[in-house]
Amino acid sequence: MIFAVMLVGGSGLVVVAASTRDELNGVMGLLVLSAVVSGFVSVFVVAGTLSLHVLRQRRTWGLLRSVGMTPRQVGRLIMAEALVVAVLASVAGCLLAVPYAALMAAFMRMTGLAPAGVPVEATTGPFVLALVVGVAVTLLAARVATRKAVGVGPLEVLRESAAQRRLLPWPRAVVGVAALAGGGVLLSLVPQQVKVSVAAPTALGATMALCVGASALGPVALRGMGWLLGAVVAWLDPGAGMLARSSLVTQPRRAMAAASPVMLTVALACTFLFAVATTDVAAGVIRTGPSAWVAPMLVGSTVVYTVISVLNATAMTMGERAEEIRLLRTVGTTPRQLARAVCWETMIVTFVGTLLGTGIAAASLSALGEAVTGKPWFAYSLPQYVGLVLICAVSSLAGGLAATRRSRCGSLTSS
Repeated sequence: MIFAVMLVGGSGLVVVAASTRDELNGVMGLLVLSAVVSGFVSVFVVAGTLSLHVLRQRRTWGLLRSVGMTPRQVGRLIMAEALVVAVLASVAGCLLAVPYAALMAAFMRMTGLAPAGVPVEATTGPFVLALVVGVAVTLLAARVATRKAVGVGPLEVLRESAAQRRLLPWPRAVVGVAALAGGGVLLSLVPQQVKVSVAAPTALGATMALCVGASALGPVALRGMGWLLGAVVAWLDPGAGMLARSSLVTQPRRAMAAASPVMLTVALACTFLFAVATTDVAAGVIRTGPSAWVAPMLVGSTVVYTVISVLNATAMTMGERAEEIRLLRTVGTTPRQLARAVCWETMIVTFVGTLLGTGIAAASLSALGEAVTGKPWFAYSLPQYVGLVLICAVSSLAGGLAATRRSRCGSLTSS
């Protein structure tokens, strides 16, 4: 949350500062797109993390209901917690926005994007926007998550089954279908745009809409792909592979919560980076030296944030399985087998997220390429893509193994 507000506020300060310099009019489009990406990622990650947190506390809400707390009281408790966190995190994020904006301005000067520098000043507009976005998004996400919490019955605390009763609740299905339809409409509009300044933002908007739709409907795809890939893994490593496959099939929504940040990272980073490369090729521009780092610099902080969210989401989804892992140990499963099961499951989830993100980015970039070159083609950098995927995979594995270490290797009784 702090990082999210810092991204929104800092990006706003840079855009406001650049707007006062006439010589920077040519790069204002990139700066605004970078700020929009930062804002979208912040909203997406904060909402997903809060929803995952509420889902992890299912037994807590059931216990509170069992001792007499009403659904309305549970809802007020969640909203109050979210409000306190939102206000404190927003204030801290605004304080960090100024040094972040100064760092962005320094990078712009180093890469030649702004040779004379960008005079960053602490104006009220970006701070107000960051505060409003931070608090509003957190409370809205908490409100949506509250519906899940108040639906937990008093006897939910006694339910041991890990299987989810509904794969895709109807509100989630409606949001997913609407987002996919909106993304499809935007994709169809991209090739019709003559100006790059319109085609590129439209393609980026399509990527964002498709990410929302894929995240909402993802559990369906992940269950199917988890079953198929899990069968291969179970053949290669029967014991650990079977455990990984069972977890993915019984808890696809939990797995999708970890796959969504990976998908978001790959889709948005690839769309932004390779859109710049595609438009440069179409215009005959060759970036060398420091100028070649302009696009990676503008999207770099957002990628760092999404990678942190990948690690955090994986750690949260794996951490809630502590009791399940201890139970497996009591029936003879070894810590080494459990470690392999965690690794297999994490790699399948990362693969699914990468596949979805790559498909979304490829669709948006192909539409952009058709708009600027007349062909469904786009420029790309294989080292950048592979590096991005490897960073996501390593972050996911580190988060999963770290979150389950105590339950895999520690005492068989929960502390």
